Amino acid sequence: MLTLEKFEEASEIVKKVTLETKLIYSDYFSAQTGNRVYLKPENMQFTGAYKVRGAYYKMSTLTDEEREKGLITASAGNHAQGVAYAAKCYGAKATIVMPTTTPLMKVNRTKSYGADVVLYGDVYDEACAKAYELAEEHGYTFIHPFDDLTVATGQGTIAMEIFKELPLVDYILVPIGGGGLATGVSTLAKMLNPKIKVIGVEPAGANCMQESLRQGKVVTLPMVSTIADGTAVKTPGSKLFPYIQENIDDIITVEDGELVTAFLDMVENHKMVVENSGLLTVAAIKKLQVKDKRIVSILSGGNMDVITMSSVVQQGLIFRDRIFTVSVLLPDKPGELCRVAGVIARESGNVIKLEHNQFVSTNRNAAVELRITMEAFGTEHKEQIMEALRQEGYQPKLEQTNI
Repeated sequence: MLTLEKFEEASEIVKKVTLETKLIYSDYFSAQTGNRVYLKPENMQFTGAYKVRGAYYKMSTLTDEEREKGLITASAGNHAQGVAYAAKCYGAKATIVMPTTTPLMKVNRTKSYGADVVLYGDVYDEACAKAYELAEEHGYTFIHPFDDLTVATGQGTIAMEIFKELPLVDYILVPIGGGGLATGVSTLAKMLNPKIKVIGVEPAGANCMQESLRQGKVVTLPMVSTIADGTAVKTPGSKLFPYIQENIDDIITVEDGELVTAFLDMVENHKMVVENSGLLTVAAIKKLQVKDKRIVSILSGGNMDVITMSSVVQQGLIFRDRIFTVSVLLPDKPGELCRVAGVIARESGNVIKLEHNQFVSTNRNAAVELRITMEAFGTEHKEQIMEALRQEGYQPKLEQTNI
């Protein structure tokens, strides 16, 4: 059972390994939504995510014998680092099974805490099956990343901290993968204030909890597809499901494209790097149909590798029409390129790349195709540039942008 006494105990224990992640008031999201929006920046934890809370609290409840057997878990990254770090604190050996698709940064960070890493399977569920197999073979103590009430109690300490800073909170938005964080946060939140609304947020391509709630039982998705690798779970926790049914008020799903633009919002307005799973609640803020409420968005982690980060930034700029590509046909005569450049310059467009192809036609009056990739302030500015080109007699055509 999840009890208030256990949550209080866990809150004291996890202080030994967590940093203080005080709420950050967001002027940007508050203005956009008409609410008072606060961010709970668990991406700023020492291991880069909230998972160290549940891992360390679970470790504190194990016997010496259980720890001496060696520990094993499966994780797409954040729980892996949490268990590896907690094991290091207790001087225990840890083996972590991670999907082969796990970003290299998360693999290396896990190894840096002294854990052995086994790469297996394409998704978390396949890695977890392998971890159970190894636990049986070697006698390791298995620590489940979410379907464990002790682990969930550790994760729920986030809610205790939120209430201490913002006792009158109306809504808490919490990411859901397998459901450990959502279980801990929602259960404690309802104990402290039954009127509070706790909203779970899942990737649209991995909405196992939403589908389970709809059917009234734990179900397994046939496949998952999302850039939010930390919440790419096919089957939610069966031990946690009754708590989710009782304490989660609603579930919102978020498309990958919304995560991409949410990343830009966080970087540009809060100067923070948040991984895709941690951005679920940021993307969901705009989907809440409420006004004048105190809303806390839990940013669950910030472990994003640089290559992924670069790709997300580029896609976000394209989605927001901050970068776009247009093609025009020009007469094959001197000065035409300069003329087009002048039109764009007058409208404050910033050219990033030019491709000049003289061999698209034998008609010398429209023999040159010019592809221009440029930077704009957004959709309105893009349309302003396009209209200026039309006014000059060109027929601009939008093309796919490849930076």
